[in-house]
Amino acid sequence: MKIKVLLTIPVLFYLQLLLGQNRTLPVDTTVTTQHSVTINGTTFSYTAKTGTQPVWDELGKPIASLHYTYYTRNGVKDRSSRPLLISFNGGPGSGSVWMHLAYTGPRILKIDDEGYPVQPYGVKQNPFSVLDVTDIVYVNPANTGYSRTIPETGKDPESGKEVDRSKFFGINADIKYLAEWLNTFVTRNSRWRSPKYIIGESYGGTRVMGLSLALQNQQWMYLNGVIMVSPADYKVIRVGGPVSDALKLPYFTAAAWHHKALPATLQDKDLLEILPEAEEYTINSLIPAIAKGGFISDTEKNAVAEKMAYYSGLTKQEILDQNLIVPTSYFWKSLLRDRGYTVGRLDSRYLGLDKQQAGMRPDYNSEITSWLHSFTPAINYYLQEELNFKTDIKYNMFGPVRPWDNENDNTRDDLRQAMAQNPYLNVLVQSGYYDGATTYFNAKYTMWQVDPSGRMKDRFEFKGYRSGHMMYLRREDLKQANDDIRAFIKRTQSDGKSAKY
Repeated sequence: MKIKVLLTIPVLFYLQLLLGQNRTLPVDTTVTTQHSVTINGTTFSYTAKTGTQPVWDELGKPIASLHYTYYTRNGVKDRSSRPLLISFNGGPGSGSVWMHLAYTGPRILKIDDEGYPVQPYGVKQNPFSVLDVTDIVYVNPANTGYSRTIPETGKDPESGKEVDRSKFFGINADIKYLAEWLNTFVTRNSRWRSPKYIIGESYGGTRVMGLSLALQNQQWMYLNGVIMVSPADYKVIRVGGPVSDALKLPYFTAAAWHHKALPATLQDKDLLEILPEAEEYTINSLIPAIAKGGFISDTEKNAVAEKMAYYSGLTKQEILDQNLIVPTSYFWKSLLRDRGYTVGRLDSRYLGLDKQQAGMRPDYNSEITSWLHSFTPAINYYLQEELNFKTDIKYNMFGPVRPWDNENDNTRDDLRQAMAQNPYLNVLVQSGYYDGATTYFNAKYTMWQVDPSGRMKDRFEFKGYRSGHMMYLRREDLKQANDDIRAFIKRTQSDGKSAKY
């Protein structure tokens, strides 16, 4: 008599330990667990599937294995009308942990209401998750999280070929293979009829702009929505010049207001009262002034420096010394120099302590060190002990993906084309006012630039929050930002309307 034994991931894990096998990740596998959550006062059960799915080359051979976690609400009779939210983080090189365990998912970090770490580390229910209205899949691109290229390093023992990094590690390569991977995922999980949304944070904003067209034109997969969270638009950030240099000012205003470092005439007003002032000055006065370079008159240069000081909390002399172009790194170092602190890059509410108060930039990013405190133990605990995905592979919070090819970045226009071709497609942009890396005003500027004709502007929506890059770490913004996504998803359902102009 033959006995059939089903080897689950935990059993395979312990067999590998006994047999002394190499530390490798299964190329194609899934672990399924059952859970419940209470969201907005309603308790329901859901299924969590976490595992790996291959990326194949042209000959059908696996060249990478991507780890994902997929949540579906139980008891849904008609999955065809149930939305699917596809979630990416950024970096490039960052795992999907951030939004997975702190924003939209059914479990979130154990942190305080402002986002600071507390012990013991771990997770708790997310009462604001959008799982009540949409199923969610969190995807880790190659070399992030548990995802790995094949072979991970060195040469393939069968073919003798090394990993072709050009297939994964660049703006266009990243978009191409992820679009293919999503086609497989949607097919395997029978989600072709579902309304689909993609959400990307930071570099993920660039990724989802590009994916909107790649999914549509290469996979024939049409979306209802693109959500960009604190998006990084390299058409601004890496280009430099008067526009890029000037767009930082409203962020300076917000961060200085938070730390009570502005003149009383501004400090005594609410943040949302003063930001339009700083924005208007930036667009109408600061960009033209910086564009004049060294040929600006002394009178105008002094007037601009004085106004920048008024809106930034820095001194007029500091601004003049840098020819009106103040690096954000200098702002983080200098804003609270007289108090002995630096402010965080991704979230300027966070304070740091440097070796010396002199200098042009902080010694470290105070917010990242705080976040890694909470996220790293939580994701390792959660995946292995609650979702039962057992592996010795290290979860890469930041994976080895560099050098990264940034050439031929047409993602902004990709989004425009996707929207023009698909009347169902809408865009939501979410940003924290205290984000000094991908500033909220950069995000607004990107939104303005996607469609120069202005004929699709009613399909864009911007939401700002009184926190930083990961605005959802602050409990008040966690609730509001999820509510904004929930409302966006509900608003952008087709409701039987034809996709036509």
